[in-house]
Amino acid sequence: MSKDKCKILILLFGDIVVLYLALFLTLAIRYGSFFFEAFTNFHARPFSIVFALWIAVFYIAGLYNLRHLRNGFDFQKNLALTLGINALIAVSFFYLIPIFGIAPRRNLFIFLVIFAVVQFYWRRFFNRSAASGEAPNKVLLVGNGGTAEEIYKTITSNPQLGYEIVKWEKEEEVNQTINNLKSLLKEHRVNLVVVPRHLKKNERLSKKLYELLSMGIEIRDLPNFYELIFQKIPLSDLEETWFLEHLAHGHQRFYDQLKRGGEFLLALILGLVLLPLELLIAILIKIFSPGPVIYRQKRVGKNGLEFTLYKFRTMKVDAEKDGPKWSKLNDKRSTAIGHLLRFTHLDELPQLLNILRGELSFVGPRPERPEFVLKLREEIAHYDIRHLIKPGITGWAQINHRHEASVEDTHEKLQYDIYYLKNRSPVLDMSIILKTFKNFFADSS
Repeated sequence: MSKDKCKILILLFGDIVVLYLALFLTLAIRYGSFFFEAFTNFHARPFSIVFALWIAVFYIAGLYNLRHLRNGFDFQKNLALTLGINALIAVSFFYLIPIFGIAPRRNLFIFLVIFAVVQFYWRRFFNRSAASGEAPNKVLLVGNGGTAEEIYKTITSNPQLGYEIVKWEKEEEVNQTINNLKSLLKEHRVNLVVVPRHLKKNERLSKKLYELLSMGIEIRDLPNFYELIFQKIPLSDLEETWFLEHLAHGHQRFYDQLKRGGEFLLALILGLVLLPLELLIAILIKIFSPGPVIYRQKRVGKNGLEFTLYKFRTMKVDAEKDGPKWSKLNDKRSTAIGHLLRFTHLDELPQLLNILRGELSFVGPRPERPEFVLKLREEIAHYDIRHLIKPGITGWAQINHRHEASVEDTHEKLQYDIYYLKNRSPVLDMSIILKTFKNFFADSS
C-alpha cells in the first residue's frame, strides 16, 4: 500500500473516531451515566447510517484529496460548506424518515456543534502534520520541459503529498553526474529517482539505475510519476510503445462486459422511474420553442464508429445554420427552457436509450461529433486512443476539467481520458459517479 493511501486511511479512521466521539459526548451531556444505554438502544443504528452518508459527502467534496488538504481559507470554506450540507442531510434523515422512532432535535443540535469544533481542530492537526516535518520521499527529478516543471511546482507547493524534490537535474546534465550518481543520492538521502522513459535506453544510465535497486531506491519513469501525482497521463512524454505496454492487453474486458449488463438494467429502471419527468420536459420544450423535442446528433463512439446521440433539445432550431460549433457557457443559441435543462443536465435523460442500445456507458470518455473528431485527430497526438472503449455520459475528464470547449481543453481532457482507459475499474467508476453529483449543477462540458 502506498504512503498516500495510508494517509487517506488514517484520515478516514480519524473522521470516524471524531463522529462517534462527538455522539458519545452529546449523549453524555444529555443523559449522564446512562449515555451508553441511550447509544445502543436508540442512537447507534440511525446515526451510523447518517455517518456513512456524511463520509460519502466528505469524499465527494474532495476532503480526502491530499492535494487540497492545506490550512488555508479555501479549505476552511470547503469544510464549512460540507458540514452545512451534512447538517441538512441529518435533519432530513431524522424528520423525513422517522422509522427509527427518534427525532433528536436537541441532541442533533448539540452533536452538530461538538462535531464541528472537534472536526475543525482534527483536520487542522492532520493537515499540519501531513505538510510539516521531513518528507518521507526524497526525489531526484530528471527531465526537461513542461512535465518536469509541473511536477516540481506541484510538489513544492503541496508538501502534504509526502514528496520533496531534493534535486532537479536537466537531461543534458545527466551524463556529467552518472559517475557520481551513488554519492549524489547518498548526499541528499534520495529514495526515489524519476527519469524520462527515453533516458532508460541510455546504456550507462540504465546500468547505474539497475545498481540502485540493491540500495532500496525506487525508480519511476516520468509519465508514471506524473500519473501518480496528477491522476492523468502526460501526452507530451508518451510514445507509441507506452500504449502497447499499458493499453494493448485485454485484462479489463471482463469488467467491460460485466459493466454492460449492470448499465442496461440500471438504464431500464431509471427510464421507467423518470418517465413522468421526461414527459413533463417534453411538454415544456414544445411550449417554449417550436421544433422537435428530441435532438439527434451524430457522435463518434467505440472503435471510431458513428452513432446517433439523443438529447432533449436545448437550442433553437437554426442554432447551427452557420455550421457546427462547440457549445459554450451561457450560449445565446439556447432556448429559455434549454438553459435550465443544460444547467441541471436533464437534457441528457434521453441518453438512457443510447445506453440500452449499447452505444453509450454511464462512465467513459465524452463522445465527440465527427466534424470535430476530424480536426482533433490532426491537431492532437494519440486522440483516437480514446475510442478504444464506449463513450460515457460522464467521465474522469468531465469531473476534473470543466472549461469551455477548445482544442487546448480537449488536449487536457484527453490526458484524463487516457488515465481512465488505463485504470478503469468498479471503484474508479463509482468515484466518478459520486463526484459527478458534486458537479451536478455546473455547466455541462
